[in-house]
This record gives sequence, C-alpha cells and structure tokens, in this order.
Amino acid sequence: MADEQKSGLDAVDEGPLGSDTTEAPEQTSTGDPSEHPSVAALLERFASEVQRHQLTAGDQWVVWINPERSHEILSWLKDDLDQAYDMMSDVTGVDYGGGRPVEVVYQMFSTAHSRALRLRCPLPLDAMEIDSVVDLWKSADWLEREVFDLFGVTFKGHPDLRRILMPDDYAEGHPLRKDFPLRGRFSRAEQTRRALAQDVERFYLAENLEAGDPQEVEATEVGTVADSGAGTLPAPAEAGEDD
Repeated sequence: MADEQKSGLDAVDEGPLGSDTTEAPEQTSTGDPSEHPSVAALLERFASEVQRHQLTAGDQWVVWINPERSHEILSWLKDDLDQAYDMMSDVTGVDYGGGRPVEVVYQMFSTAHSRALRLRCPLPLDAMEIDSVVDLWKSADWLEREVFDLFGVTFKGHPDLRRILMPDDYAEGHPLRKDFPLRGRFSRAEQTRRALAQDVERFYLAENLEAGDPQEVEATEVGTVADSGAGTLPAPAEAGEDD
C-alpha cells in the first residue's frame, strides 16, 4: 500500500502527462437537422458559418459555428421570434489538449418554444478571443469571467472582464487548461510566500477588517421564542377540565 501511495505522489510531483498529440478524428455531422427547427434554420440562414452539427445523448443538439460571427448568430437566435432563446443557461469552455482549439460553449433554452440548443465556437490557441454576449444575456456576465479566468479566453466588449475565482494577480496561468500542472506552476514554497505576502486590504475594505463588538443573544426559556409567542407549547390541561 505504501509503495502504491508513493508512486501516486511521485506522479503528482512529476506534473501532468502530455496531452494526446495524435490528430483528432475527423468530425462529421450527425442527426437529421429537420428534427430541430433551430438547427435547420441555422443551416439555411448561416450555411457558410456552421461547421457541423451533432445529435448527442438522444436529444441534445450541438452546432459548431464560426467564432468570428458568433455574436451575430447568437443575437439572431435570441431575437428571432421563431427561435426566441431567451435563457442563456451556461457559458463554459473545453480544452482538449494536444494543440487543438479551445471551445467556448453556449447552452441556451427557449422558454417560448420549450427548446434547448448548444453552440460551440472553436478558438485557435493563437487567437483566444471572442465577442461577449453580456449585452444579449446578463447571465453571461460572471460566466464569461469564469471562462476568462480558468481558460484564458478574452471576451471582447465585456463590461468588467477580470478574474472571478483566482486572485487578480494570480500569475500561474489558467487552471482548467490541459497544460496546467496539477500543483500549479510555482513550488509550494513560492505559493506559500506569495500567499503570505498578499495585502488583504486590496480585497477588503479597512472597516471590514476591524473587529466589532461580540453579538449578544438574549437567553430564553427552552421551548419559547424571545419576544414572541411563536414556537411555544400550550400548557397541559388541568385534571378533570372539560375538553
């Protein structure tokens, strides 16, 4: 058992294994797009911008589109009455490693038509930028910040693009990228030194750091609630008392 644990820790110290550098298998479209009105409409209106489509998990339609026209396409999906995707459920990212593009993924739902759709935009590693959709769905605000923080994708036009999970001055990169070491890029000693050297007043207001007076809770009898009759139990009836 000890040998197994040691070998596991040694593997962590050695860092992540290299991503599969073999070429990705050729991707082709699957499913009949006529089964999903929005997929069919995308192929008709933006035929040159749709890279492929796929039906997964039985009923989840996925469409890969050109990221350079992502805002135009997403805006049309939201505003066109026959599409009406009024809910942006999620914005996330996927890194396959091996030098392959990082994908920005949009999960949408139309409450008007009870219809879901997923769009994916592949971004080359030397052009990790895409237009923000915060102007279309406010829910994309923090979601885009998370993708920026963890994957390194820049969302052009975002009103407040900064890290949301890692510190603003985090210098080790983007933790959900395939090339990110399991223990970070710095040694444990350097990570500890940086943590101890942080100026907490950069993250908290001075008044929030001041210790306040301890809160006092008024003692009450068991089974009662202070200043209220709520929660009290009725007194037991006297012997012989009529019901």
